[in-house]
Amino acid sequence: MAFGSFEGKGSGSHTVSEINMVPLIDVMLVLLVIFIITAPLLAHSIKINMPQVAAEQIEEEPKTVDLAIDASGALFWDEKPVNIDDLPNRFKSIAGTKPQPEIRIRADQNTRYETLAKVMASARRSGMTRIGFVTTPPSGGAAGAAAPAAGGAAPAPSAP
Repeated sequence: MAFGSFEGKGSGSHTVSEINMVPLIDVMLVLLVIFIITAPLLAHSIKINMPQVAAEQIEEEPKTVDLAIDASGALFWDEKPVNIDDLPNRFKSIAGTKPQPEIRIRADQNTRYETLAKVMASARRSGMTRIGFVTTPPSGGAAGAAAPAAGGAAPAPSAP
């Protein structure tokens, strides 16, 4: 044993304070063998001429068109007044561009649904596929809080 005791003549017993080096040497030799075996695997030993690639042009961010509808039903195309009868021509002029612009509709909360439905139908008939709505998050609540349900009922509490 590494830490044993010898019973000698006269002086009693004393402890051997030597460290056994054999397990340390065994571990070091195993690590050395592992490194010797794996070192050639790290370097690519086969020479291959890899093909060159030309980088493709990154697509531009699609343009956005802000279409605002106020409470009276008046339309504003990028903050400029527009007649509802002019929308199909405007939608058709941008529907064929690549990438297709996104129509962002900002409607007043008191806007009649009829006006909103006409705008969306006109966009669809003209070939627009990217239509989004801009809303305002509820005030006083945390981000992502649920809006009150129809009928004025409070939303169910969310789990923490």
